[in-house]
Amino acid sequence: MKGRTLLSAVLHRAGATRPYANSNPLVLEDLPVPDPRPGEVLIKIERASLCHSDLSVVDGSRERPLPMALGHEAAGIVVDTGAGVDDLVPGDRVVVVFVPSCGRCRSCAAVRPALCHRAAEANGRGDLLHGEAALKTVDGRRINHHLGVSAFSEYAVVARESLVAIDNDVPWDVAAMFGCAALTGIGAVLNTGDLHPGQSIIVFGLGAVGLMAVMAAAQVPGTTVIAIDPLEEKQQLALQCGAGFAGPPESAAALVAEHAGQGVDMAVEAVGSAKVMESCLGLLDRGGALVSVGLPHPDQQLNVQALQFAGRGIRLLGSYMGDSVPARDIPAYLQLWRDGKLPLELLHTDTKPLAEINEGLDALADGRVVRRLFVA
Repeated sequence: MKGRTLLSAVLHRAGATRPYANSNPLVLEDLPVPDPRPGEVLIKIERASLCHSDLSVVDGSRERPLPMALGHEAAGIVVDTGAGVDDLVPGDRVVVVFVPSCGRCRSCAAVRPALCHRAAEANGRGDLLHGEAALKTVDGRRINHHLGVSAFSEYAVVARESLVAIDNDVPWDVAAMFGCAALTGIGAVLNTGDLHPGQSIIVFGLGAVGLMAVMAAAQVPGTTVIAIDPLEEKQQLALQCGAGFAGPPESAAALVAEHAGQGVDMAVEAVGSAKVMESCLGLLDRGGALVSVGLPHPDQQLNVQALQFAGRGIRLLGSYMGDSVPARDIPAYLQLWRDGKLPLELLHTDTKPLAEINEGLDALADGRVVRRLFVA
């Protein structure tokens, strides 16, 4: 696609004042379309989904090298492939995953590709798995990639390892949510926490990740699922997603006492708050597990009683991308969706043109949307 340009939402400076619709931290720029190098794939982005991980880069709570083309949750169509990519062809439909596991490091060898060392290093630098950043301005200045994806664009060049092929029956507005929200929320419950039949769980924070966790827990036979969020509309949405009980944070202890006895077996913290994590620990039964999937600001610290871990068998489990194996889990989760067990359509608030991306940041920060998708 020599000579072609792509429209991309680029962040040059973090920490802009709100409302973002006025400060416009994301600037739409025309960038040359890069050719895929060996091991890479050029895709046309059909839908890109706005996530709190994007917002945390914009507000500065997650430091990333700038300028950066944002967006990490998306689905699209293969346009071209680089040398060595022989299992995808133009026209294939794909979900993009924000950790392109190398397959060779210690984590990948331990079947924990979400913790791939080489991917973490490349993502942290703003590079791609197989080489330095491919995006540049028309005058040759480097533009960093967001988590190996940069999905708020018309096109994206990504590592082959960032893609999972999907069938044609999955609508784009559904497919786009599988690369981050589904892997993270569902995986937190089924992979990291390993929820068992008959157990109880409480989920704090009912954004897309928290609601995915609710859906996953509802698939485990005999579970008691409690959902917590300050917003009543999200509580009601959680009930539609399979929660048995829902309420605001101040009612969490009473709901646990009424429906889970001495405590829950699992708590999922999807808020990104050390204080909420501390509250979750206090709601666990003996041997219970707190699964942390939120992204607290780096300055936040936990202040908890150390004795409870050995004394009560309490576990604190970090969950990055739901400890997922994308090539295994995305097809499995898609089948649950086909079977009517994962009503992801409930999480799709709306789809907007990419030109409204800054207004979308405000809507997400205010809790007015669960998953707003964008099309360039």
